[in-house]
Amino acid sequence: MGASSQLAYIGLGSNLESPIEQVREALNELARLPLSRLVAASSLYASRPVGPQDQPDFINAVAALETRLSPLALLDQLQALEQQHRRRRQRHWGPRTLDLDLLLYANDHINSLRLRVPHPQMTARAFVLLPLAEIAPSLDLLQQPLSTWLERVENQGLERLSNA
Repeated sequence: MGASSQLAYIGLGSNLESPIEQVREALNELARLPLSRLVAASSLYASRPVGPQDQPDFINAVAALETRLSPLALLDQLQALEQQHRRRRQRHWGPRTLDLDLLLYANDHINSLRLRVPHPQMTARAFVLLPLAEIAPSLDLLQQPLSTWLERVENQGLERLSNA
């Protein structure tokens, strides 16, 4: 993709309106983002919701994108995809048709009103760490091997989907 491209990792999640299809379609859409190339995608995983438990389980995955988009331009693209999937932000950690989180962008540390990278909760969430380890096992995260973070989280009811 060129010398100015950066590697970004995107967390995907859905628990409404055929979540497996929502995540699969979002992976296809990520592959078509401008100035970007999908270089890896994890398996799909089923996970219990974080926060309110009166909602369906989630389907999660992690994708790696090589991109020439800036972090905020990439965030804009991700939020546009969420809107195309009729994402409604009705309650914190509530159900959603599609959630796309910019987890990592190169080795950047970003702390702005719109974006925090690395994603602030990713080191505590098995549904992020396990799929991330599947596609980037040797990744260092916050100056520690990803495997160290994985050892610190319980499985949290995460289940890899074999046929998804």
